[in-house]
Amino acid sequence: MLERLELEAFLTLAEELHFGRTAERLHVTTSRVSQTIRQLERRIGAPLFERSSRRVVLTVVGKQLRDELRPAYDQIAAGVAAASSGNLLIRTLTVGFSAPWCGNLIIKSAKVFRDRYPGSVVTVEEIQLTDPLGRMRSGAVDLQLTEFPISEPDISTGPIIFSEPRSLMVPADHPFASRDSVSLEDLADTTLITINSEAVPRYWMDYYFPRRTPSGRPIPQGPAAVYWPEVLVHVSQGAGVSTVSAAAEQFHTRPGMAFVPFRDAPPIDYGLMWPTAHKNPLVRPFIETIRELADSA
Repeated sequence: MLERLELEAFLTLAEELHFGRTAERLHVTTSRVSQTIRQLERRIGAPLFERSSRRVVLTVVGKQLRDELRPAYDQIAAGVAAASSGNLLIRTLTVGFSAPWCGNLIIKSAKVFRDRYPGSVVTVEEIQLTDPLGRMRSGAVDLQLTEFPISEPDISTGPIIFSEPRSLMVPADHPFASRDSVSLEDLADTTLITINSEAVPRYWMDYYFPRRTPSGRPIPQGPAAVYWPEVLVHVSQGAGVSTVSAAAEQFHTRPGMAFVPFRDAPPIDYGLMWPTAHKNPLVRPFIETIRELADSA
């Protein structure tokens, strides 16, 4: 039988892969975490982590133990959290996604989650491009898979779940359409379709709809769309171009449009976020489910 600290220290270290952060989360010293893990490894008879001065990684035995313990522990933790809040009926989680390729992963994760946690209700909704934070700030969404960066004082961010290379979506007759690739500097020689919303943080807009190239050349700004389908219409009708995830080609290809990969743009990271002030007890186990499915994809 595992002691509580052994269980929590092992699962937390398996998530953080860092003794210092694990100690901070458990409110104990780093040496206590090390001692507890060594004690657990002696009881099991095999190392659970490979340690070096640069990194900590799970062994094969450690991964197997994590996969066996995590679902049961998360279910117990969710029940205890719900009971301590005075609401044993907290079994509902609303998860948002910002793009179809995010939605596919969320829907698969929701199905697995419902099977693992009978009685739980997971609702899924698409988040509009022009209001990426509004549903979360209103309390309507508990967890969201979205494009990073996100840096807001009232929103916590978690792990990057996956990354996608960037492409440039251009009219089919655009000079760039016949190229094998484009660069960020090329944006100065075309017109960029943007979005029109005061609800989108400026740093996020600059990351995805830049006003200048890396060398400082101004990028001509074209029509500003209110909804994503408008961007598709503007591009297909020749009004301008738009930066997109390379995955967009699988979902948004239409006549009059081409997708050209960037050769120098950083990838788009898709990560998880949730309200800092209120965390639904089902958030953490759902995060683990998403990470598991993403890792096995």
